[in-house]
Amino acid sequence: MDRGWYMCQVNTDPMRSRKGYLQVVVPPMIIDNMTSTDMVVREGTNVTMVCRATGYPEPYVMWRREDGQEFNCNSESVNVVDGENLTIPKVSRLHMGAYLCIASNGVPPSISKRVVLMVQFPPMLSIPNQLEAAYLGQDVTLECHTEAYPSSINYWTTDRGDMIISGNKYITSLSDDGYSRKMNLVIKKVSAKDFSSYRCVAKNSLGETDGLIRLDGKHKNRWRDSSAENRVIGDYEVEEWKDIGE
Repeated sequence: MDRGWYMCQVNTDPMRSRKGYLQVVVPPMIIDNMTSTDMVVREGTNVTMVCRATGYPEPYVMWRREDGQEFNCNSESVNVVDGENLTIPKVSRLHMGAYLCIASNGVPPSISKRVVLMVQFPPMLSIPNQLEAAYLGQDVTLECHTEAYPSSINYWTTDRGDMIISGNKYITSLSDDGYSRKMNLVIKKVSAKDFSSYRCVAKNSLGETDGLIRLDGKHKNRWRDSSAENRVIGDYEVEEWKDIGE
């Protein structure tokens, strides 16, 4: 390094000289072979991401999410964690995403490294409506929500366990949002034999789960006024009485 003391000397009588210190500043650099790469971990474990940097003056190192969102670290919600190590106890699926290690020391440019954290967990499933109802002849949509990583295999079955395939009678669809998925099953032109139970299934290499939705029939209301001033609503009869006095 060229950093150090230097002396300028003039050979006169008497000789004159002056000393000066040369300070060499170096922008930060990340030491790749000492810094974490993309990681895949199991949910519930402790994870540490490491970022080593060099430069002069000594770089300041910090971690943050690439998307700028806060994240939970040591029971606190934070935007930034100072230091070369980012430790997350009991990592959850909510920690999944890209993180940036940023090193700076006042000498431009600052430098960053991107580390992607993927969290594995078995499928989980929720059903907005476990009981659905439809009129004869109408189309009805059944819905399940799942979460899993690695991504799950998703499908529907009948109450007999037969896998449902899209066609003239059924339409199955799947929409992704990160590790979340929404499963839809459209039953077209509902008939009496469609009033049954339907199962949504999600499975990956870590496990399997399923949920049940019951489809029942709706009965259209029937209104009839009789001469006896009776009202008939569906299968129920209500009789009205009037006080006609003496």
